[in-house]
Amino acid sequence: MDYFSAIIGQSPALDSLIRSAKIAASTDVTILIKGETGTGKEVLANAIQQSSRRANKKFITLNCAALPEGLIESELFGHKKGAFTGANTNTVGLLQAADGGTLFLDEINSLPVSIQGKLLRFLDSGECLSVGDTTPYKVDVRIIAATNSDLNTQIAAGEFRQDLYFRLNVVPLDLPSLAKRTEDIDHLIKHFLNQFAKTYAIPSAQFSKSSLRVLKAYQWPGNIRELRNLCERLSILLAGRTIEPENLPSEFMAIIETPAKISGFMLPEAGLKLDTLEADLINQALERTKGNRSKSARLLGLSRDTLLYRMQKYGFTAH
Repeated sequence: MDYFSAIIGQSPALDSLIRSAKIAASTDVTILIKGETGTGKEVLANAIQQSSRRANKKFITLNCAALPEGLIESELFGHKKGAFTGANTNTVGLLQAADGGTLFLDEINSLPVSIQGKLLRFLDSGECLSVGDTTPYKVDVRIIAATNSDLNTQIAAGEFRQDLYFRLNVVPLDLPSLAKRTEDIDHLIKHFLNQFAKTYAIPSAQFSKSSLRVLKAYQWPGNIRELRNLCERLSILLAGRTIEPENLPSEFMAIIETPAKISGFMLPEAGLKLDTLEADLINQALERTKGNRSKSARLLGLSRDTLLYRMQKYGFTAH
């Protein structure tokens, strides 16, 4: 079974990510998933776990931002009876509970600096020390971490240990934002509308072509989670109907009201050949950067994988 099929989309950037994730899943290597909130980091982590040799073992998730600093050390490593006020029994931490399996540390960027050293020690030696204990214990746990912020910025600010970052960032997986993979919006919408039609036993709604154009021009600050919530809401309120731009929420109004200004480009009265324009822009970007594909991709607002795909589509030779 392909557990990565839960990650919907066919964009080149996503295909490249999934290929790397599948390779990493077959090993016990530590993985750091990077991406904005709502891009599906936990879905990817779960697919990696289910495709690994630890698939039949525990998969435990901890959101590092959900607990106060005073509790997170005990939650991770456990504590001994009497270690602090209210510690009435010996308590097993999540690392010990996940022995043999995988621990997913979401929002690792929120892990207090005071705890980061203990996590680094575990990653280096497999040893843990319960709060209030003097004898360490060993566990066999794979760590998959995720961050929704730039850890290098936090390192520069003294908020994240550089040595821990290097230890976590063995295999980095960068989930693109939805705004950078708009070609996947059609696939995601189809999946969500079918899902909610079955869940609520209602006729499936559908988006008109003009509505889809608006959705693809939107920036999606909440990423896939925001799109999913929109599809759920409209599936219920407009069951069996075609969703038009005027049915979309207020945050889409600026795009609906100024469609000609979405890109700042005015279509000539005589029209144009889109393929020819795209190929010409790619050629200009490559010439301006002296063939540097990464820089050319940035100039065009594309991922490098998307640019390579489109270069191949138009028959560009290597520069």
